[in-house]
Amino acid sequence: MAIRLTKPWRDLDEAIPLLRGNLGVFELADKDGQILYIGFASGKSLFGLKGEVRDLSTRIASATQVRHEVNTAYQSRFRELLMVHVADQGELPPYNIEFNHRPVRLGRLSPA
Repeated sequence: MAIRLTKPWRDLDEAIPLLRGNLGVFELADKDGQILYIGFASGKSLFGLKGEVRDLSTRIASATQVRHEVNTAYQSRFRELLMVHVADQGELPPYNIEFNHRPVRLGRLSPA
């Protein structure tokens, strides 16, 4: 498995109806592919990935694209995706900061 999400971006309006109640991680991006938010659907998420993506996309008006990964180790994968984003961009995605959706402690990665 690649350390970064490698699936192609999908338009939110097309992707949301196709998502299911799975556990996993997702990234929301603007029309230019800039990652705005990295999130996860846990066992406590109402309607799993579908519910989380739908709810967050209504809160982030500039989000137009999504990509996701079904993964039962969603907490570890969520942290990994955040660490990769920090390694690449120097900071967390803007809406993870604004909504304070981030782990208390986050390790460091040096992806190739």
